[in-house]
Amino acid sequence: MNGLAANGRSILMKSYFKRRSKPREIKPTGGIQFKNFTAAFGERKVIQGLTCNLPANSITALIGASGSGKTTLLRVLCRMNDRIENFRIEGSILVDGVDIYRPGTNVYALRRKVGMIFQKPCVFPKSIFDNVVLGVREVAKISKKDCPDLVEKVLREVFLWEEVKDRLGEKATTLSQGQQQRLTLARTLAVGPEVLLMDEPTSSLDPKSTEAIEKLVRSLKNSHTILWVTHQHDQAQSIADRVLVLEQGQIRHLSPTASFTRQERPASFINVL
Repeated sequence: MNGLAANGRSILMKSYFKRRSKPREIKPTGGIQFKNFTAAFGERKVIQGLTCNLPANSITALIGASGSGKTTLLRVLCRMNDRIENFRIEGSILVDGVDIYRPGTNVYALRRKVGMIFQKPCVFPKSIFDNVVLGVREVAKISKKDCPDLVEKVLREVFLWEEVKDRLGEKATTLSQGQQQRLTLARTLAVGPEVLLMDEPTSSLDPKSTEAIEKLVRSLKNSHTILWVTHQHDQAQSIADRVLVLEQGQIRHLSPTASFTRQERPASFINVL
C-alpha cells in the first residue's frame, strides 16, 4: 500500500508541475504599434514610414505645426479616411496586437474600441440623457432599464454628474462648452473604448474648462491608452507621459516630460520609438 501511495503522490506531483509549467496567458492591452506606416492622398505622403510604439495605459502627446499630419494620424487609427478618394496606406497599425487594416476587419467594432474626441464639442439637439446613451443604444444594444445606471456612471467619470443630475431632461445645447466637451467624452466612454484619441480637445475652451478636461484625462489614464494632439507645448509637457513631435509626416524628436525624465533613463526610450 505504501508503494501505491508513493506512486500516486508521484503522479499527482508530475501532473501539478506540468500544469504549472504552462506559460501564463497574457491578456492583450490597449497599446498601439505603427510598423513602417505610411498614409497618403494620391502621391502626397502625409505620414511617411512611421514606426512607433504607444504603450497601454499612458498619455502620449503629439505636437507639430499645422499640416504636419497630426489629425491624419488620429483619423487612421479609427479608419475615418477609408472613403476619401485617393487615400491609401502602406505598412500596418496594431491595436491590441491586431492589424486594424487587415482584410475582414469590422470597422464598427474598431470604432467601439477606439474613440475620438474632436476640437469642438459634438452634442445633438436632444436631452443630456439621450446624448449619453445615443451611441451605446446602437452599438451595445443596452436595455432601457440599464440606461440610468450607465448614464450616472459615465457622467461621474467625467466629473459632470453633480452639475447635471437634476436636469438630465434638458437639451444638451444649454450646457457650457466645457460641459459639452465632457458630455461628449461621457458618450464615448459609455461605449467602452480602450483607446481615446483627443484632437485638440481644449482648443476652444476657457482656462477653467481646460483644466477640468486635463484633470479628467489624467484620471482616465489607468484604464485607457490616450493620444492627445495639441499645439501647446506647455500643455503637452504637463499632461503627457511622453511627447512626440511630428514634422513632415515623420517623428523627428522625442521630448520627455520633466517627470518622465526623472523616473526613467533615456535608454528606456527605445521601447517608445
